[in-house]
Amino acid sequence: MRNIKIIIEYDGANYHGFQRQTDNLPTVQKVLEEALTSLMKHRVSLVVAGRTDAGVHARGQVISFFTESLIPVNRIVLALNTLLPDDIVAMSAEEVELSFHAGFSSKSKVYRYHIYNSRVPTAFHRLYSYYAPQRLDVPAMMQAARYIIGEHDFTAFRAAGSKAKTSVRNVLRLDIEHSPPHIYITVEANGFLYNMVRIIAGTLLYVGKHKLTPDDVRRFVESGKREKAGPTMPPQGLCLMEVKY
Repeated sequence: MRNIKIIIEYDGANYHGFQRQTDNLPTVQKVLEEALTSLMKHRVSLVVAGRTDAGVHARGQVISFFTESLIPVNRIVLALNTLLPDDIVAMSAEEVELSFHAGFSSKSKVYRYHIYNSRVPTAFHRLYSYYAPQRLDVPAMMQAARYIIGEHDFTAFRAAGSKAKTSVRNVLRLDIEHSPPHIYITVEANGFLYNMVRIIAGTLLYVGKHKLTPDDVRRFVESGKREKAGPTMPPQGLCLMEVKY
């Protein structure tokens, strides 16, 4: 028995999220499992690092699966990509210890939210960013971001429907890069609650619009009241960049 780890990137625009759905809707997992089943000549069940929502993209998603196939690991990527659509690509593969689990073995995940901040929209980034026509106060957003870094109870940044046993997470870094007209919000944490990054991005957006202050964000983190934080941002601006082990 072998345990294979593969790094995947995908454009999530045409998929109903990563996780396979009972109603046979197109999902990234469904496409990958069908392609790997064909390649390995047995049914493949995937383990994934993070189950991204509909419309969310990934540059560094990680999957793992068990197989008895003897296909050399350096051939798996080339062979798999011949079976995948153009919007899902296997980037690399390696054989790992049988104890490795793409989800449970991860130490942290890195997500990036892209805001396109310009008076004029863009045709090229519309599926990969959130369009904000109002000029945003980026220094204020950076100041507010500092209050989110660290280990906190992130109930205020947790969407309804989350099944996590605890809302305590450790945000290791929260960087805001401003390269006009692009604003990139990069968040690394040891784990994320449901829609946590999109709510963080929405809260920082409101700070940039002066609808909230940096001190408001500090109070949200301390209070744990979801209704006080910003909105859940649309999915297309979000991308899973990296999973660290």
